[in-house]
This record gives sequence, C-alpha cells and structure tokens, in this order.
Amino acid sequence: MTTSPAAAAPEASSGRVLHLSELVGRPITDKSGEPIGKLDDVIVRLRGAEHPLVIGVVAGLGGREVFVPLEQVSSFDGEALRLTSAVLDLRKFERRDGEVLLRADVLGHRLIDVPSAHLIKAVDLELRRPDGEWVLAGVDTHRRARGPLPLISPAPTGGHPLEDWSNFEPLIGHASSALLRGPFGRIRRLKPAQIADLLEEASKAEETEILGQVHVDPELEADVFEELDEDLASRLLGARTDVEIAEVIGRMRADDAADTISELPQRRRQPVLDLLPIGQRTKVLTLMGFNPTSAGGLMGVDFLAVPAQARVAEAVAAVSGSHSLQPEALTSVHALDADGRLCGVAKLVTLLQADPAARLEEVYDDDPVRIGADTDVVDVAVLMSDYNLMPVPVVAENRTMIGLITVDDVLEATLPDDWRRREAAEPPDSRRGKKP
Repeated sequence: MTTSPAAAAPEASSGRVLHLSELVGRPITDKSGEPIGKLDDVIVRLRGAEHPLVIGVVAGLGGREVFVPLEQVSSFDGEALRLTSAVLDLRKFERRDGEVLLRADVLGHRLIDVPSAHLIKAVDLELRRPDGEWVLAGVDTHRRARGPLPLISPAPTGGHPLEDWSNFEPLIGHASSALLRGPFGRIRRLKPAQIADLLEEASKAEETEILGQVHVDPELEADVFEELDEDLASRLLGARTDVEIAEVIGRMRADDAADTISELPQRRRQPVLDLLPIGQRTKVLTLMGFNPTSAGGLMGVDFLAVPAQARVAEAVAAVSGSHSLQPEALTSVHALDADGRLCGVAKLVTLLQADPAARLEEVYDDDPVRIGADTDVVDVAVLMSDYNLMPVPVVAENRTMIGLITVDDVLEATLPDDWRRREAAEPPDSRRGKKP
C-alpha cells in the first residue's frame, strides 16, 4: 500500500530537469549498492491547481511491484537509485485515489491540451525541484530524433519550448483520481463546441473519461451533445437508458432536442419522448412535424415577446430578465398583439439608444423581415445576408409568431460538412491564456 509522506527530495540542482523516459528502468540498489530491482514507475499526487507532487516510485523487486517513498531514495542523479533505508514495505503496490502513475497513466498517452483544445501525446515528462520538492512540471509533446538523452540536463534554453503541466488535462482511466481534479478538471475552461471536437477525435476509452467529467454538470453535458456530430451523438446516447437519454435531451434547446430524437432508432423515440417534461415534449413534437430542411425544422420556439403597447424601458427590462434564452435570440424584441400576431421588431441596440419612456411602437419596425415555416433554409440564409439579420421571426399565415431562426442555426445547416469540421484558426495569443 502507499502512503503520502512529506517527501524529502533527492539531491539535485533546482535548475535541472529529470526526464521520465530516462528514469524508467534504472536499477535500484540497497544501501550498500547491491542491485535489488529496477524503477518501474514514478508516482505523483494531484494537488488541484498546483503541480503534482512526486511522492515515490514503483519498484520492481523480484517480480513484485512495491511502493518506495521518495524519502527512502537518496538520489535520482546516477545510473542507479540507492535506497537510504534497510527497511522496505514489501506489500504489493496499490494505487490510492489522487495518485497518478506517470509511466502507466501519462507517458505515451494522450492528454487534453487545454489552450488549443486538442488531444496531444505526451512524448516525455519532466520533473523539477523548484522549492525543495520534486514536482511534475512539464510535458514534451514533440518527437525527438533517436538517441539517448542525459538523465539530468539543464533546463532548455533553445529548441522547442516545454509545455507547462497546468496546460493539460490527463486522461488516466482512474475514476476516483478524476473526481479529485475538481469539477470537470481543466475541461471546464473549454467551450461546449471544443469538448465536442475532442470527443470526435477521441478513442473509446478517452470518450468515456471525457464524458464522465462532463456528466458532472448536466447543463454542460446537454450543451456538448448539441454540438456533437449527429452520428456520434446517436451512438453515445444509444448506449444509455431511455431515462438517461431523456435527462440529456430535456436540457437541450427544443430544436436541438427534436433533431437528436429524430436520429434515435425508431423504437426508442416514443419512450424517450414520453419521459420528457410536458413543456419540452410539446415543443419537440411541434418541431418534429416540420421538414428538417425548412424554416420550421430549423427554428427555435423560444423567443422574447412583449406586448405591443409596452414602453422601451419595459422591453429592455424583459431582455435583462430573460436568462433562459440563448443570447442570439435576445438581439431583438418582438412586439405581439393580444392574439400573438407580430406587430413589429425592435433591435436591442435601438432600444438602448431610445428614450426609455417612449412607446415600443414608436421605435420598432412595423414591417419586419419574416418568413413562413415552409421557407427553404437556403432562402433563409439569403434573406439574413441581404438584410444583415441575426434572427428572423417565423410566422403563420395570419402573422402569428411561431418561432425564431438565429444566424447560428442557419450557418450550421448551410455550411458543407467538410467546412463545418475544418480546423479553426487559432488566435496569435492562444498559448498565453486569457490575460494579455
């Protein structure tokens, strides 16, 4: 079994770096220098935002793997690791929660490179001793030319820069350790679309761990599934129970929920629909009745509407209080009469620049661009381009407003597949974090 002692670090200069690839396999000797085994792995303990602390090594002794605390190792410097104590716990090594095995879990495995939102293979790992304790400080993601590296080398001053460990989220396949990384680990820094991209390039095992972290936040999970490729979303949801599928779909926007249910096998659609909250189920069934390539199949049924007799200040207050609507749907306010007919549309910027005491009818466009539910999606895109529109209201024949199409819906429907999933250009400061 392992313990978590206050590690007395082996001797080495704080300016030097240890390469894990050169440590693994090194001989381990007793106090007198007699070989007794070899180093199989290095163990670190996760510490939240701090660099993981090296707490010991896994030693292979006569076919048995045992834990050796770091304070019982005199030095990492030489060709062999010499033990400082004659007493060694020979019980079989068992990993504890929060412990990461650098060779087994990380070296040669893929990590999430958070700044670039990609999966990157760890070619080597680097240990440093900045404040008297050895820590996992860096990741080398660049393939090297063949040939041995020195076991200990000065910190690099040229060549490719080493990436700080804090830029990465490990996929170590150990559920209990994953929970100790905090809610979603570093994945919480990513946008739902970026997480969806990760899932689309992940292996089955990597999918499982990424989804396990995302599942902790049901709202984030629903947002991620909205962004996933339809085939992948269907496969991942298909492995879940009807109740679990309904829990995810119930948090989606109604238009995305309708698309997702339509991609489920026929035999599973009705059971999942029956499990949705009644309000969501009604919206989804309405949308599923339209042709998916028409405005009705593309629109959302949630939009901001105020009475036509309202004042500007009331319309602005309605925008401020609409926390459940997507931001793209809040760029305009729709004035409706008592029968739900569209009287006019006012852009948010127009409202902010108008006299708060003015009546809405004084500032709204009383003949706004609007479309019917059967309008082809390409025609919708042309209208949005011609009139520089972010949202377009969808109305019935009597001008009753039934939905809203936003520009992101149109882009998703009209971009060719090979454009939609092309590599996005990174900003020039993408490796420097959020601050300048």
